[in-house]
Amino acid sequence: MADTTNLVSEAVAKNEPGFVRAIGLFDGTMIVVGSMIGSGIFIVAADISRQTGSPGGLILTWIVTGLLTISAALSYGELAALFPHAGGQYIYLREAYSPLWGFLYGWTLFLVIQTGTIAAVAVGFARYLGVVWPAISPSVWIVHPIALGSKYAISLSVQQLVGVLMILFLTFINTLGVRLGKFIQNVFTSAKTLALLGLIVLGIFVGKNAGAMTENFRHFWEIRNAQAIEPGANFLRNFVPAITAASGAFGLFVAFGVAQVGSLFSSDAWNNIGFTAGEVKNPKRDVALSMAFGTIIVTTLYCLANLAYLFTLPLVQIQTAPDDRVASAALNAIFGPTGAVIMAVAIIISTFGCNNGLILAGARVSYAMARDGLFFKSTGTLNKKGVPGSALVYQGIWITVLILLRTRGVDSVGTVTYGNLYSKLLEYVVFAALLFYVITTIGIFVLRAKRPNAERPYRAFGYPFVPALYILAAAAIMLVLLLYQTQTAGAGLVIVLIGLPVYFLWSWWSRRAASVPPEQ
Repeated sequence: MADTTNLVSEAVAKNEPGFVRAIGLFDGTMIVVGSMIGSGIFIVAADISRQTGSPGGLILTWIVTGLLTISAALSYGELAALFPHAGGQYIYLREAYSPLWGFLYGWTLFLVIQTGTIAAVAVGFARYLGVVWPAISPSVWIVHPIALGSKYAISLSVQQLVGVLMILFLTFINTLGVRLGKFIQNVFTSAKTLALLGLIVLGIFVGKNAGAMTENFRHFWEIRNAQAIEPGANFLRNFVPAITAASGAFGLFVAFGVAQVGSLFSSDAWNNIGFTAGEVKNPKRDVALSMAFGTIIVTTLYCLANLAYLFTLPLVQIQTAPDDRVASAALNAIFGPTGAVIMAVAIIISTFGCNNGLILAGARVSYAMARDGLFFKSTGTLNKKGVPGSALVYQGIWITVLILLRTRGVDSVGTVTYGNLYSKLLEYVVFAALLFYVITTIGIFVLRAKRPNAERPYRAFGYPFVPALYILAAAAIMLVLLLYQTQTAGAGLVIVLIGLPVYFLWSWWSRRAASVPPEQ
């Protein structure tokens, strides 16, 4: 049987040499680490500790997330070596199943997953820059909110403007070539890794609080102040109970499943190096290794950071940290008010580096889709610097739109409040993102059957057991989310399914355009 492993679309294969292969193993690892570490690790511990209700539950949640992430990365390595082309997971799904599955992933990634994350990180950057420079405020308006119906609005505050300027700057920088983009990534990822290490060292060795340590570690598994977790829809109340982590084995299972939302989201984007495979010097080796090294580094840092929180703060202070800013509360306990400024600077560095990596990588998926006739034609071209400049511009425009759009709510007394549309969308797609990870991992088994003789420079670690365990564990978490976060999980599926008619319309239009002879 002929080896068809490298028979990707002719369009992708033709254009691949146009990329500048400048990303080495260190650079790739920095893209993984930098894209994973944003602001989540400094915040989500509060929510996780409320859901699990114990210090042990907090640490175990991060360990489970780490094991899941590392297992997925070790499994994806086989696909990355098999298809070392720009587009990463989009290519894996296309080749394992069909172009439809690749499109649904790319559609959701562009619409919400990648762009929504970048928007959230950009506004987080502006929010923490406002701690250092108070003039950057969410309530100082350049354009006051304009209602778009009863539930949505559009506005431009100083905070939003700073977020938009960040996006414009990093998008422009990345149009100038991958070498400049990777240089910025290496510098800021190194800086934020050192900052996170500094937080860990300060928390464990300088700020350790004897009272907090006694309370946390002598009662490591004792559940207290655990929040109630309600079924996600009224019709489910007849079938599944409202529970807490203290409700026995089932309660613990549900609490850990729901808690994974925050930790998994904070650990996401490890697959982004696959998007840039067309620019990796030795993609058949280094993409897989970058995923493995990057996820191991981040998992270790995340577990140690949460250990540092437990050394510094009693559990109740983690659960009730103002605005869920646990890291700021920890540094405040060590340095007083100065700690908040130190933490703000660390998060500014972290979010800047995170967005550089996400912006750099995300545009490569749009590029690959366009080469298959499934996205705007201009995004399938490279500029003079060998990067998909048009794809970067389209991506930047949509991110800006997401930053400007707001949710609008009116309380019982008529007070109008505004939220961020991207935050709501990201809540919706956590389930969808996990679903795509599962489907892609199943693709390893599919491709082993479809292409048994294909050259596999790297084989999934522990196959078939490690990939199968990941699929089962992720499926269990998805089941919990369907039962207890039904509305958000369901909305995520709707976003994915909207891509079905879009795919067929785009495919039809591409075929029609291809059949029209060019003008003489």
